[in-house]
Amino acid sequence: MTLESLPGSSGYLDLFPERRMSYFSNPYVLGLTVIAGIGGLLFGYDTGVISGALLYIKDDFEIVRQSSFLQETIVSMALVGAMIGAASGGWINDAYGRKKATLLADVVFTAGAIVMAAAPDPYVLILGRLLVGLGVGTASVTAPVYIAEASPSEVRGGLVSTNVLMITGGQFLSYLVNLAFTQVRGTWRWMLGVSAVPAVIQFFLMLCLPESPRWLFMKVRVVLRGNIFVDSVYSFNEPPHHIVQNEKDKAIAVLSKIYDIARLEDEVDHLSAALEEEQQRKHTVRYLDVFRTKEIRLAFLAGAGLQAFQQFTGINTVMYYSPTIVQMAGFNSNQLALLLSLIVAAMNAGGTVVGIYLIDHFGRKKLALSSLSGVIVSLVILAGAFFAETPGSSNGIYGWLAVIGLALYIAFFAPGMGPVPWTVNSEIYPEQYRGICGGMSATVNWISNLIVAQTFLTIAEALGTGVTFLILAGIALLAVVFVIVYVPETKGLTFVEVERIWKERAWGSSYNTESLLEHGNEST
Repeated sequence: MTLESLPGSSGYLDLFPERRMSYFSNPYVLGLTVIAGIGGLLFGYDTGVISGALLYIKDDFEIVRQSSFLQETIVSMALVGAMIGAASGGWINDAYGRKKATLLADVVFTAGAIVMAAAPDPYVLILGRLLVGLGVGTASVTAPVYIAEASPSEVRGGLVSTNVLMITGGQFLSYLVNLAFTQVRGTWRWMLGVSAVPAVIQFFLMLCLPESPRWLFMKVRVVLRGNIFVDSVYSFNEPPHHIVQNEKDKAIAVLSKIYDIARLEDEVDHLSAALEEEQQRKHTVRYLDVFRTKEIRLAFLAGAGLQAFQQFTGINTVMYYSPTIVQMAGFNSNQLALLLSLIVAAMNAGGTVVGIYLIDHFGRKKLALSSLSGVIVSLVILAGAFFAETPGSSNGIYGWLAVIGLALYIAFFAPGMGPVPWTVNSEIYPEQYRGICGGMSATVNWISNLIVAQTFLTIAEALGTGVTFLILAGIALLAVVFVIVYVPETKGLTFVEVERIWKERAWGSSYNTESLLEHGNEST
């Protein structure tokens, strides 16, 4: 089978254009994407809700009001849990499947939400934050991979980006919830506890969804090697070929709901051929194998680098500083600051909708570069506004210039550097490495998030806000160079085609990579 004839590749779809799928053409795939994306909603809600809840937590617990350390711990403990959840979530995904990993994340998140809502003291609240973080971290790894493995390649970027839309939507929802419960008794308990509702909904909906078809084929590979999973429903005495056939039948049943009969046959043949190739490869994958295998090391560098640059280009710091920026324009009302938070979150979500369309039409690499270029200009505008701002000019042009810089930043970041890192990480790793590498790169994202959160204010106080935004602009410039050098275009390519790109980069083998890249860039 040639590269151009691989199902889902740009060459294949040029030969059979009637088999090309659009974002809305299959309600089953779209429904699966939305249900899996509830994990992204939990992700976004948890990161957004704590800022409003903390104001009321300080009112209830005097020890928290008097201790900035406890305040920081309450906020950051979820990040610590997310790092642990993301690091372990990759292994859980590969060992037990994407579906069970999602169910586990829902159970842990729900437990954390209940603990937070019922916390009698700040220390129990911190425990709840840790549990919620564990659930969010696992979900942040699982949802993109599950969606990507069930998506046709020509719409994979848009469908995975839907998970990012759910993240930004969750942030917007958290601001609405904060506003809704401000006059309710037990304010912060409702704000934190209500997050259990979408987790419970996702749990029961996921029970009705299938396992990822590609993971089922990966399970066949493991069974054929004699390493039957410990969670298997089969007896260890049952002949392996019975298990193999059963798992293949499950995978084909899922694929039949995604593709029409003609393309289904090609997809099954393709996965079966990939299975035979996988049988020739080595043992069960371990974490160190990511760094020992050159092509995997290159893929992980690209994926983890994108995740790090997503945080280090300052999205969370810019959003954090938004009330200050509006105050520079002469608006000092706290209610207006809350309204601004809603507007910024809405812009972020709206930009992600634009990204869902562009990522499969414009391409991942071009979208990231365009996004970063706009981010650099926006950060320079913000820096200039803060440099020029003086105490007597809070109602002047510089305040409005800062507001324009903020709006431009969100407008450029949200469609590109928001969804691209998650989409690329869901598709650049071979099947047997996808869970582990996805978990490791998500961990890089959470660690970077924590570093930025803990250092931004210190740097701003030491060097000045204008200089700090210039530093972020310099990092964004480095990100442009990084994307040009290390990140390939994966638009419209199958998982096998992407894997061959890394082999070409690592070993210089004749895998016809240049034609692959041309097809990926030319298809629309």
